[in-house]
Amino acid sequence: MFVIQENRITQETPQPIIDVPSKSIPRRPEWLKAKPPIGEGYSRLKNIMEEHKLHTVCEEARCPNTGECWNSGTATFMILGDVCTRSCGFCNVKTGLPTELDADEPRRVAEAVKLMNLKHAVITSVNRDELYDGGSFIFADTIREVRKQNPQTTIEVLIPDFKGDEFALVNVLDAFPDILNHNVETVPRLYSTVRPQAKYERSLELLSRAKQRGFKTKTGIMVGLGENEQEVLKTMKDISQTKCDILTLGQYLQPTKNHLPVERFIHPDEFALYKKAGMEMGFQHVESGPLVRSSYHAAKHV
Repeated sequence: MFVIQENRITQETPQPIIDVPSKSIPRRPEWLKAKPPIGEGYSRLKNIMEEHKLHTVCEEARCPNTGECWNSGTATFMILGDVCTRSCGFCNVKTGLPTELDADEPRRVAEAVKLMNLKHAVITSVNRDELYDGGSFIFADTIREVRKQNPQTTIEVLIPDFKGDEFALVNVLDAFPDILNHNVETVPRLYSTVRPQAKYERSLELLSRAKQRGFKTKTGIMVGLGENEQEVLKTMKDISQTKCDILTLGQYLQPTKNHLPVERFIHPDEFALYKKAGMEMGFQHVESGPLVRSSYHAAKHV
């Protein structure tokens, strides 16, 4: 059992920490078992994505919730191609020099949203640091096209940091998404390993700028990468000071042997206490659990 004392989480009964050898993928505990990506709903969405030549972060990042979400009729669109200019240690998306920039992509995303009858659409992207605008114009066009074809659908965008460029951020905000999401991902001490091309303060500043413009903001943290409880709580507190509305916390899972290892599997009780601590910090909603991801159950965050 975990308890919070003086802004830290302690254990009344020590829980075993799972040591993960380098280059290995440990067996997941029972609470991390997810539905396999099969079924009629999954096949239907797979066909829609293939027919419209669209990417999803669900598949590219090997999300454990793909089976559950796709069978319930939801997916997270990934625009601007499937090759990322960054090399984050946790992410399964391909790294390299992108060649794809598809001006017709916004229309096809909007058509897929309509076919899926989505009440809430989540749109993310790879990083496109080689573009002068970071791909922000495609983001904005996608928001506008989805709203044009689906006026009743709320829109959430999970955006990169655009290297701190205010021009790119304003491009997205001027298209008026319903939720502006940007993930902090981890505690500041681990940035050089987990997000080597990103900056902790830059991500916090992005959330602050969006909130100053009056937008509902959202961010997420992965745990299990080697951070401790005090660092998680301090990061949550830093985020709360940006007036961020929605926070998600989930277990990091190693996608391949070439990615960062899992240092610890976090018990559901600890996630429950992070949720409690987050609500006490002033977040409007905290989604905290082993299988939680940024877009998991995103519709209810609205």
